[in-house]
Amino acid sequence: MSVARLAAVDAAQAARVLSEVREATLAGRRVRIAPRPVIEQSWERALRSGVDPEHGRTPQVLSADEVRRRREESPLRHVLPVLREGLLSVADVARHIMVVADAEGRVLWREGSPPVLRKADGVGFEPGADWREDVVGTNGVGTPAVVRRPVQVFAAEHFVRSHTSWTCTGAPISDPRDGRLIGVVNISGPLETMHPATLAWVSSVAGLAEARLRELHLTSLERLRTVAAPVLARLDGRALVVDHDGWSAAVSGMPYVRRVSLPKSLAAGRHWLPALGSCAVEPLAGGWLLRAADEPPPATATRILLDLARPGGGAVTVSGTAGSWSRELSPRHAELLYLLAAHRCGRSAAALAADVFGDPSRTVTVRAEMSRIRRYLGTLLQHRPYRFCKEAEVEVVLPDDPGDLLPRSTAPAVERQRGALT
Repeated sequence: MSVARLAAVDAAQAARVLSEVREATLAGRRVRIAPRPVIEQSWERALRSGVDPEHGRTPQVLSADEVRRRREESPLRHVLPVLREGLLSVADVARHIMVVADAEGRVLWREGSPPVLRKADGVGFEPGADWREDVVGTNGVGTPAVVRRPVQVFAAEHFVRSHTSWTCTGAPISDPRDGRLIGVVNISGPLETMHPATLAWVSSVAGLAEARLRELHLTSLERLRTVAAPVLARLDGRALVVDHDGWSAAVSGMPYVRRVSLPKSLAAGRHWLPALGSCAVEPLAGGWLLRAADEPPPATATRILLDLARPGGGAVTVSGTAGSWSRELSPRHAELLYLLAAHRCGRSAAALAADVFGDPSRTVTVRAEMSRIRRYLGTLLQHRPYRFCKEAEVEVVLPDDPGDLLPRSTAPAVERQRGALT
């Protein structure tokens, strides 16, 4: 069933059909018209998370100070002009609102039609509110964040009954440097005002925002490169200038390294970094100067702890003779490392593509993600096939409830594992 086409012709009829589908599906009855797969899978995740389809939850709203802090730290602040220009001029006239949320589903900005803004207040769609899928069920903020692609949620496709008078279209915005989710842009309004082209419209504007982020990144690296050039010209030995996120601006005396994994609390002094070994770290305007020491790096770390029991998501901790370091994992990286931990003999790119996407042909995506993982795990992760090195001791910490294993994951292999653990 093409919900968008039906809604464009007869919004009221579309709402009635979707309501019947929702009621029957959530009651466990057989339905004549099945919900769309992306919606049905989202409903299943919401049920596993304990969301009440009749009343939902009352999530805690962040304070005004915390919303302000998140706005100031979010990279989305740099693309607000792009989002406003692309969406708001139409949204206000068409009785829509634009909502921008961070990667945790927290609403940071909300603008548009005043009557619709007042209506949004009634369902808690306000700055600071938590609209993750496992908190408020299927919606146009949380669901795109989980599936990592644009999604339009019509009327009773929403999981919670009080949201079924809305239709929302959301698109994820990812960091173009590493694919990390940084937020979701959403257009919401009454069902009768929505258009079949809304999904393409919001997707295009999200793409423009990502292009702007890429442009800003390249510009900042060029500024840092200008600062680095005279500094590196005076140095002997191996040296590297990176921005505060570890992206390389210039190198001297060594092969080019695209990115270095930096500790969150990096400070001036001597540190051991996975890609360079022992380094002297000095601050520069807009980044760091890393001067590699001549002595050989410490022995390779031998213990890898993959923690998938954390409420906020997965993390990896590497420990060995050189000390230890930890890194928060994106949902995709948590999936891939979990699958490699379950298959110590290794998995080919095609096998991982089948595990994660149900499509063994999506090897390009898998290889790109594995390349990003190797930037911080280095030689601990080998390839052909992809696997943890045999010298490493790998431990996986799983949640107490098997249903909470990577709860946002739709990977077929992870869903099979949830069933096997139950």
